[in-house]
Amino acid sequence: MLLRTFGWSFAITVIGLAAAAWGWGWEAFGIVLILSVLEISLSFDNAVVNAGVLKKLNAFWQKIFLTIGILIAVFGMRLVFPVVIVAISAKVGPIEAINLAIDDPNRYEDLVTDAHPAIAAFGGMFLLMIFLDFIFEDRDIKWLGWIERPLAKLGKLDMLSVTISLIVLMATAMTIATNAHVSTGHADKSATVLLSGVAGLITYLLVGGLSGHFENKLEEEEEREHEAEEEARKAGRQPTMVGLAGKAAFFMFLYLEVLDASFSFDGVIGAFAITNHIFWMALGLGIGAMYVRSLTVYLVRQGTLDDYVFLEHGAHYAIGALAVLLLVTIQYQVNEIVTGLIGVTLIAWSFWSSLRRNRALAGEGGDASEEKSEVTSGV
Repeated sequence: MLLRTFGWSFAITVIGLAAAAWGWGWEAFGIVLILSVLEISLSFDNAVVNAGVLKKLNAFWQKIFLTIGILIAVFGMRLVFPVVIVAISAKVGPIEAINLAIDDPNRYEDLVTDAHPAIAAFGGMFLLMIFLDFIFEDRDIKWLGWIERPLAKLGKLDMLSVTISLIVLMATAMTIATNAHVSTGHADKSATVLLSGVAGLITYLLVGGLSGHFENKLEEEEEREHEAEEEARKAGRQPTMVGLAGKAAFFMFLYLEVLDASFSFDGVIGAFAITNHIFWMALGLGIGAMYVRSLTVYLVRQGTLDDYVFLEHGAHYAIGALAVLLLVTIQYQVNEIVTGLIGVTLIAWSFWSSLRRNRALAGEGGDASEEKSEVTSGV
């Protein structure tokens, strides 16, 4: 069962890591491995959400999601999207960006370095909004309760995430302008950073709006499904548990693709905090996307939900750390390995906390309160 579900993911992992080591050396191997782990962890909750929706579809639409959907996810969002970001930021065509990366890597690196403030501002704001919206939400289970409880109370204020993000963006732009003023020959990128940061914020709000739209469509279809079941019971008929098809399934498929795209943004943008190499990004994120799809299938077939309740917290703290590091890299150099290991360390810590919690719950017969969950997390 495990090999049948994850077989392709294992094969792609071996091929991808071998290609990275053979083509670019052990540094590329390490970066691709870190990107893979980061993508899997950041998209773990996406797999859980996907599984919850996918199980409602019939076999045909499940195959569509796991074939056409994976092409969109791996080649569209993880390969094409990073190239588009570089092309727009460096003001070159997508084909030219790929050709430069292959034929003239020094020129490509210069273009990316020059465009890095725009990429970092855009990505930093997008990731910061994801983190703030998560941390300001009042959740039943808390990992770092001493941080999350007071922030959840502050989160009751409307538009707090947007306000804080804009303050951070203005402070970053002002710092850049000040440094450019006092440093001879240092270009003032403050206007570029402001514009790109606002674009990142707008993109986040737009993606969230689209996801919300399709989620509402999904809820409407589920309400119709429940009404049909009730009518069948009243008429003395047994409700049929057939997967949705037709228009309802199509809306679900679109909803899943928008969700996947929105979750892909954090992985792709976070990858720019680790490396600017588009081929390393494509390999690492592509491997991670394969595992997310395999995990979705596994959850559907097993009927299981995630047991590691703090992993989502760790992934979002990693997003917050990457957001800060992206903004810092506008002015200062940060080692790629260090950047990647910060995110992986936070995710590993949350995984370890989840294991401790599960052992404690098993020892008490599975009956524990929210407070117990926080205590057994080890913080």
